[in-house]
Amino acid sequence: MAFELPPLPYAKSALGAKGMCEETLDLHHGKHHQAYITALNGFVEKDPALQGKSLDEIVKSTAGAGGPVFNNAGQHWNHIIFWQCLSPNGGGIPGALEKKITEDLGGVAKFKEDFKAAGVSQFGSGWAWLVLGSDGKLKITKTPNGSNPLATGEGKVLLGVDVWEHSYYLDFRNRRPDYLQNFVDALANYEYAEAQLKAA
Repeated sequence: MAFELPPLPYAKSALGAKGMCEETLDLHHGKHHQAYITALNGFVEKDPALQGKSLDEIVKSTAGAGGPVFNNAGQHWNHIIFWQCLSPNGGGIPGALEKKITEDLGGVAKFKEDFKAAGVSQFGSGWAWLVLGSDGKLKITKTPNGSNPLATGEGKVLLGVDVWEHSYYLDFRNRRPDYLQNFVDALANYEYAEAQLKAA
């Protein structure tokens, strides 16, 4: 069964007032994400060892070697989560998540600064993540290119943000810090993050 582009959980125009225009979503979801899926399906079609495997299995089994299969599988996995991490009603942190952030990360303001710093300091392309570690504590991490916490074994993802330039160039030009500030303040779907926390 070929991998497919998941539909967005909101209209392409729904995030415009929150700092992500329809054209960005057209390009990012419809072109960039689709390209990763098309490439991944091509690799799977040619390699019987990959056939019948779930996306999680492909990401984990190719993480050590890296290369194009891992890059495209990782980016498909990352983007499936990323679309869920954006919301036209984003920015508000629900109670249980806020309590956990305060306990583990020193408060909401510190979390936002540290999460933004992780994304800003990721050299080149990559991702910043809020994860629940195996010790039951929240932590902020970052990964280069198409890697992710599934590949690195760093924990369960609660929130992720794409810091590849195609995520923000139309809306924020080269101002990655402004894009990340807008993400934590206005775009981030903290209800999704809390649901992932409760399900862990």
